Amino acid sequence: MSPPCGRGLLRSRPAGSRRTMEAGGNLGDESGGLRPASRGPAREAEPRRAAMGHPEIQLGGIETENHPWKIRLVEHPKRFESSHFRAAKATARKILHVMDDADLPYGPRPLEAKQGPTNSERWEMHHGGSLWVKGARGWLMYRARVGIEWSMQFCADPAKVDRLRQDAAELVDAFPLTLPALAELGYERAEDLLRTPIEDADAVEAWTDSLFNSCVPLSHGNHQGILPSVPGEHHYPWPVKGADFVRYDDFQLWVTLPDGTHGAVAPVDRRGSGDGHVRLAFVPEGSVAAPAVAEAQDRGLMAVLPANSDVAMQAFGQQVAPGRRTASGPLSPHAARGGRHVSG
Repeated sequence: MSPPCGRGLLRSRPAGSRRTMEAGGNLGDESGGLRPASRGPAREAEPRRAAMGHPEIQLGGIETENHPWKIRLVEHPKRFESSHFRAAKATARKILHVMDDADLPYGPRPLEAKQGPTNSERWEMHHGGSLWVKGARGWLMYRARVGIEWSMQFCADPAKVDRLRQDAAELVDAFPLTLPALAELGYERAEDLLRTPIEDADAVEAWTDSLFNSCVPLSHGNHQGILPSVPGEHHYPWPVKGADFVRYDDFQLWVTLPDGTHGAVAPVDRRGSGDGHVRLAFVPEGSVAAPAVAEAQDRGLMAVLPANSDVAMQAFGQQVAPGRRTASGPLSPHAARGGRHVSG
């Protein structure tokens, strides 16, 4: 069990000792006494017009906070759904329909998708680098080095995108059942996509909306959700969000910080160690904790909260016995018997 420590935002030091680091206030103080960080003067950004033949965006109001910039709200141009994306989505839904629930890459099948491939619109296809292949036991999905989000195709260098194509082709070649199976599903463009060098914007668009980039199947929450409900991949860093799919069911990854912002935490030791300290893995930029987390990262340290903080109790609340005031100590009998990993 870890020794007791004072309240406040903590950093681990190379020698293993812990000392308090304030983050604009006592983040570890359960009273939540926080001081807002000061900001500089605001500067309005120049409005921009839509490119690539889309209709001109309509300017709206200006939203501003205590930041050195203002955000101009605009009407979103209607997104063009290419034939490449329609074909990729249709193929991905056919694949998902024949997969067992236990083999799905990111969590359970959406309720509406259980009725069949024609009713699977509740799957949201994320442009996250979806590399679908067929192995001896069925369909598998790997993730590319990077995924190209739809809007990011307009700044994508064809030569760099071609590197992604080459990576995908090498992976698919290692699974020789893939191309015949895709052709059987009606996705006959797969081989051309994999074999044709990407040299211009049209080829970048085709790759961006292809089955090998655009079809990471996610629920709405895991795709676009925002805390405090569900954290989506579009709004939270993948190295942290990815833990949602491997964490123990009874560990609360996403927590509310004392200043009202939402962040993510991780244990500092393995399950059952008795150490209830938690490491801040993610905090939003506007959080009072952000400067301390940034400094800890710059110095190769950890930003850690004490075991008796409200944040640690949120994280380990399902693992400790009722009435306990610290997250340090033995697992509750129920938690000691459990310990399943979450699947989504």
